[in-house]
Amino acid sequence: MTIDDIRADFALLDDWEDRYRYVIELGRALPPLPDGLRTPANKVSGCASQVWLATEHLKNSGDPKSDRMRMQGTSDAHIVQGLIAVLFAIYDGKTLDEIVRTDAEGIFSELGLKEHLTQQRSNGLASMVKRIRADAELMLAA
Repeated sequence: MTIDDIRADFALLDDWEDRYRYVIELGRALPPLPDGLRTPANKVSGCASQVWLATEHLKNSGDPKSDRMRMQGTSDAHIVQGLIAVLFAIYDGKTLDEIVRTDAEGIFSELGLKEHLTQQRSNGLASMVKRIRADAELMLAA
């Protein structure tokens, strides 16, 4: 599932209840996070729900800017699990350099998701985006 697929599907869904159900279904389609990755280091702080994001540096060449990052994640809240799936769709296939420069929160706003999230969920989303960017920046610096 790409972010363009999600955009197209959102355009077909007029009702926000349907959009929320769709986001939840996206989350259910994520592969389960192995228990070994549910560590304090992978736990995202700043989220009201339990959220774990694990990243792995995929070296592509001698230039770290062309390297990529594999992401896995989960949450104990269905809607947050769906937000993770949307984030993964936003960043999928991007280089580390592109991940750092991508305005994920802007894409959430464009989809109308940001304005339909509670303040706690918005804060959690910002924490997840910050974590993904920070991991990408660390990998770039390595």
